[in-house]
Amino acid sequence: MTARFWQFLIAVPFVTLGGWALVWPSSVQWVAFRPEVQMDARILNVALGAFGAQALLCALFILTSRFTRWSFLAYAIALLPFFAFNYWFLYVEPLFSAGMIIDFAANLAMLGFCFMGWRAAKAEGL
Repeated sequence: MTARFWQFLIAVPFVTLGGWALVWPSSVQWVAFRPEVQMDARILNVALGAFGAQALLCALFILTSRFTRWSFLAYAIALLPFFAFNYWFLYVEPLFSAGMIIDFAANLAMLGFCFMGWRAAKAEGL
């Protein structure tokens, strides 16, 4: 597989989850947050929708850029705090529900794609 292929796969979770958050933000709240912290507030839907729009913007940059092996490495390093974030708000200060496994799985997949993309880019001399 080429580096470009792995780069494309990194963008897929952003398009999928970001599009979901933009189009149906209230359902993201139902899936991702514990019932006791859910809010019936329009501002939360606006914030989740904005988060989705930002994710789509990120996907656009990923899809229109040319990653080198250093891009894949930098992206992998940048993903690491998201694992701490998920852990913290699931176990230490429980706001997230088990539905956040979706986010964890997407981050884990992207981390793997970064590793594979780094290897492919190195082999391609990028």
